[in-house]
Amino acid sequence: MRRNLRFTIYDLRFAGASYALLAGVLMFICGCAGAPPKVSVNPAGNFPAEAFVTQRAVFSAGTKQFPLNGYLALSATRGKRLIVTGPFDAVMADLLVKPDGTISVLQTSRMFSARSIRYGVASDLQNIFGGAPLLPTPVLTAGTNHFIINHGRYVLDLRVVEIKAGVQPDTMFDETKILRK
Repeated sequence: MRRNLRFTIYDLRFAGASYALLAGVLMFICGCAGAPPKVSVNPAGNFPAEAFVTQRAVFSAGTKQFPLNGYLALSATRGKRLIVTGPFDAVMADLLVKPDGTISVLQTSRMFSARSIRYGVASDLQNIFGGAPLLPTPVLTAGTNHFIINHGRYVLDLRVVEIKAGVQPDTMFDETKILRK
């Protein structure tokens, strides 16, 4: 009698596993209910030429995720100035991309070296907000103001929170001035 009890429990485990397998196969065949993200070639057309953009991002590298904030000043004639902050408002990266494509790294951190800012952060900035990126990567548009860039070794999940259209002050585009410490 005890032997049958073990056999019955084993059968129930097998039945549970088969139901889980069936559910997995159905999900694979049917897919998710939401619309798939669109690959956007030039999402820069969504933004005004002169504006101040506030962003929230999740930077994922390996199994770690880092929440970041971005403050971006856009100017058609003076370039793009991006300040990336992390927890407790610590500056992680400060860079200026001129309209001709030259990149000035104004401030670095332990998380982002000057090289990673130049080839990673600046390239992603150009991919989303327009310009000639150093590493052209497809941008997935998950929503109106939601962009995902997957480089394989890291993923940037960026959401634009607020856009204030208008001309930005000249001090924002002065490469000799560090705006935040």
